Amino acid sequence: MERVLTEGRVPIKLWLEDLDEEALQQARNLANLPFAFKHIAIMPDSHPGYGMPIGGVLAARQAIIPNAVGVDIGCGMCSMRTNRQEIPEGELKAIMGIIRDRVPVGFNHHDRPQDERWMPGREEGPTPIVDREYRKARSQVGTLGGGNHFIEIQQGSDGYIWIMIHSGSRNIGYTVARHYNELAQEKCGQWFSEVPKDLAFFPRGTEEFERYRHEMNYCIRFAEHNRRLMMERVKEAFEKVIPMADFTDYINKPHNFAAWERHYGEEVIVHRKGATRARKNERGMIPGSQGSPSYIVRGKGNHLSFESCSHGAGRLMSRRQARETLSVQKETAALEKMGVLHAVRGESDLDEAPGSYKDITEVMDRQKDLVEVEVELKPLAVIKG
Repeated sequence: MERVLTEGRVPIKLWLEDLDEEALQQARNLANLPFAFKHIAIMPDSHPGYGMPIGGVLAARQAIIPNAVGVDIGCGMCSMRTNRQEIPEGELKAIMGIIRDRVPVGFNHHDRPQDERWMPGREEGPTPIVDREYRKARSQVGTLGGGNHFIEIQQGSDGYIWIMIHSGSRNIGYTVARHYNELAQEKCGQWFSEVPKDLAFFPRGTEEFERYRHEMNYCIRFAEHNRRLMMERVKEAFEKVIPMADFTDYINKPHNFAAWERHYGEEVIVHRKGATRARKNERGMIPGSQGSPSYIVRGKGNHLSFESCSHGAGRLMSRRQARETLSVQKETAALEKMGVLHAVRGESDLDEAPGSYKDITEVMDRQKDLVEVEVELKPLAVIKG
């Protein structure tokens, strides 16, 4: 359940007890925006972001904020259930090897452009940055990226093996986000706006508002196509090792986006930055770390969170702090005890070690009014960006 802070123009509703002071100040900044609607919702996985905390939900009247969507526009999750109830370790390793061959990770792209059918159709409105980046994006679609992005094979509490992928819009989304955040800062300076620089916005009715909205929507769909192509490559890996493999229950959801929605009787632009939409009976995914469970969930449509839930466990430590304080030996020992084919190889991987994340069971406990769990998923094997 939420607790409420009344420190700004609108209240802040939090689904957690302790919030990092930097993230809390970012939430206060949101609450003081002149166009913030009703209240700010902060999910239980929240931690500091750029301008707006990760795990934050802002409903805005007649304005859109590029930094409240984030630099990885459309970043999200997809998952799929297989018809397998178990996978021997040898088959699992073979599948993971094929995936590594077929899905570029980190800064790597495909050597050649992918078939254009994997690219989203163009927007009806102007998309100058997308048009400029389109050719490069054809080599980016179907690639994982870095950071906390992953491909994971999981054992479900329903008895089946699942696949889950976390990735976003790659460089095309980053380029669009950077361009429009800089443009918003420039325009807000010209308008003598007093909002914080990291929350620079475009008001509805301006040419910039419409351009950003069209380009953002394209990047959201690109990210969805990116995950779908990677899922096809993972399915191919399964089918090569297990010829009778079959797949159902495909779910694909973003958690960095802004969209027109109706709440409290008004049409508003809901910005979710590291938060997943959770309308009544809407299915979604909430991942843990590579050493903890993930979940297939169904939304409860709670209006207090603007029908949202967390997008994951959330960081407990910054990346730098994790590298400086965690132990490779301890982290890998815990993962190996669980039997996970993990992605912690050395100190440079500690920022994505389980110890750098919040306890997912506590995060889930704090949002029982937002979602119900359908399937709990135990990690078996992980590829990290």
